[in-house]
Amino acid sequence: MVITKSMNLGFFRFFSFFILIFFCQNNFAQTYPPPAGQLGSSAIHKDSSVFLNWATTCFLSRGLQDKSNSILGLASSGDSSMALGKAQNNGAVSLGDGGFAICTFPFLIADGPGYDFAVFENSFDDSFLELAFVEVSSDGINFYRFSSHSKTDTIIQTSTFGLTDATKLNNLAGKYRGGFGTPFDLSELNNKPGLNIQAITHIKIKDVVGSLQKPYATFDSFNNKINDPWPTPFPSSGFDLDAIGVIHESKIMLLTNQLLPQQFNVYPNPVEKGDFLKVNYEDGGVIYLFDLYGKELLKNSYNLINTSNLEQGIYLLKIETSTGIKSVKVSVY
Repeated sequence: MVITKSMNLGFFRFFSFFILIFFCQNNFAQTYPPPAGQLGSSAIHKDSSVFLNWATTCFLSRGLQDKSNSILGLASSGDSSMALGKAQNNGAVSLGDGGFAICTFPFLIADGPGYDFAVFENSFDDSFLELAFVEVSSDGINFYRFSSHSKTDTIIQTSTFGLTDATKLNNLAGKYRGGFGTPFDLSELNNKPGLNIQAITHIKIKDVVGSLQKPYATFDSFNNKINDPWPTPFPSSGFDLDAIGVIHESKIMLLTNQLLPQQFNVYPNPVEKGDFLKVNYEDGGVIYLFDLYGKELLKNSYNLINTSNLEQGIYLLKIETSTGIKSVKVSVY
């Protein structure tokens, strides 16, 4: 038999089609870790010894109770203080449709072996899941989102109290019931320009609007609509942030924080680039300024710092005196 060019081309097309079907079937069959307590789950209990710290500040930007009905107003359940400290210690704060919270921590969060932090929602069971995107920043200005995937059906809208299968979700906060954190690994964001995964200063939690309607839908990293309970037209609408637990901290930037007995002020903070940062502290002390990589940028005994040569971003200021040491984060904009 003579093999012609057209026969070779036909075979190539058939083979390519077969490979495409094979990978599509395997992608369709792919599952992610199951609910807390089940074999293979990645959920981390709030009492786990892996947690070194918890969020200490939280900025809140509420979303509407229902993006399709603005007359209902914003979500209002809880307040920003409820996202602080250990999970299940003081309630949760509701973000509303598309709302977000930005949290900071006692020390910089760093990439270590395995997971580096976990986000807690207050779901009462393994199937009623309200979801959120997770983003991190090492300068408080530029945020980078973890790649997310939702394989939940997008034909039928998940109803207000509808159920979701955790094995169809990846890198979305709220995957697990209350008391169990959804963990995230900073190494997944390695080599992102402008992000230092060894010096994370802020974590943003942004509610997923689970609507399948085109004007309101949100999408995962594969451009799939994310289907979760919607609408939720009540004050506790959207993702309910309970806590964020830190697993790995930056050892480079751990600074002793013995409180100085005298009055201590750094202002204005944030400071505009080009202005002077004023530091009030007792005479005889020394000021150090570090960048987020741990590099010492300044050491002097003056109480004025010229920011003209600094880039916009977050810095760490340390003051050492004869009676103590104090460190604070300083923002230049």
